[in-house]
Amino acid sequence: MSYQTLHIEALVLLCQQQNQKAQFEVYSRYSKAMYNVAFRMVKDAHFAEDVMQESFLKAFTKIDSYKKEVAFGAWLKRIVINYSIDFCKKNNKLKVDDFEKNLYIIEDKETEFTETFNFETLKVKEVLLAIESLKSSYSTVLTLFYIEGYDQEEISEILKISYANCRTTLSRAKESLRTKLCDYEKRMG
Repeated sequence: MSYQTLHIEALVLLCQQQNQKAQFEVYSRYSKAMYNVAFRMVKDAHFAEDVMQESFLKAFTKIDSYKKEVAFGAWLKRIVINYSIDFCKKNNKLKVDDFEKNLYIIEDKETEFTETFNFETLKVKEVLLAIESLKSSYSTVLTLFYIEGYDQEEISEILKISYANCRTTLSRAKESLRTKLCDYEKRMG
């Protein structure tokens, strides 16, 4: 039997039966993407590798809890993100206090640029570096929102903070990112 040709649903069924070849195939298909998710969160190649490995171990031990409510990749990604956040908390890279400082609510309004800013000249790498350079609570919410595609309600659930706190932190993070990108444009322009 060739596992490379099997659909993911068939592989998941085999994984639920503890089939190691199926597990290896799932790992082969998803490891690079899950490593990238972990790396964006923990910002260290070795730690990202560890987080990814631990996430796969947990996924394979908890695979019976996968109920096909979402795509398998999304289910696995959620595990990787949760492990990444736990890793950051354990290693003091991300503190709940960073979010608690934002308890008072500010209006979530987009700042309008009065100066000219050419976003088209920015490269993805530059934007990602700017996000990484922000304080950890800001880079975490921006990564979850813009890169991983979670909405504010999901982010507040993942980070175990209130919706209002999430909204405020995201608003401030966006403003901080805008400021960094504007400063970068001024230096380069």
